Amino acid sequence: MAENDSKNKVNRRDVMRFSLNTFAGLAVGGVSGMLITNSNSREMVWQIDPNVCIQCEKCSTNCVLPQSAVKCVHSYSMCGYCDLCSGYLEPGAVSRDTGAENQLCPTGAIKRKFIEDPYFQYTIDEELCIGCGKCVKGCGSFGNGSLYLQVRHDLCLNCNECSIARSCPSQAYRRVPADSPYILRGDEGAKNSS
Repeated sequence: MAENDSKNKVNRRDVMRFSLNTFAGLAVGGVSGMLITNSNSREMVWQIDPNVCIQCEKCSTNCVLPQSAVKCVHSYSMCGYCDLCSGYLEPGAVSRDTGAENQLCPTGAIKRKFIEDPYFQYTIDEELCIGCGKCVKGCGSFGNGSLYLQVRHDLCLNCNECSIARSCPSQAYRRVPADSPYILRGDEGAKNSS
């Protein structure tokens, strides 16, 4: 029996060796896990999916900034350059001129320039755009959808919890990689996806 007791007896050196080996294994595993997690993580930012957006006008009022970081974007490759632009002119407008009473945009952010009969070019003055989406809704209703809303990342604070995303009834906001932060339409979208 005395021989069995001496074989089962654990000495201080064995306990220390076992403890150090366990600690080293946990440390190596923890560092490896952190490296794998960091290599797989990407910085993400908020963006509007123009194919899901319903132009509810919440982008203009629910941003934490004094003026919304959401702006109208124009896909020139999709635009028809029409005289009767449903994103520019108020439905039932008395005339097709640039008078404020005929414009759909409440701030006059869409600029119309005559090119040649019957074509006009439409540009967005982002400083005037409040992100209400009225022009986008008009363009999508009767046009080809060349106007759409996007979060402009040079203006956005990149809040972790976007207040517009929380209030978006169509869940059009989603997180996208910061290295490709825009969901574009038309040829612009095709160029960025390739």
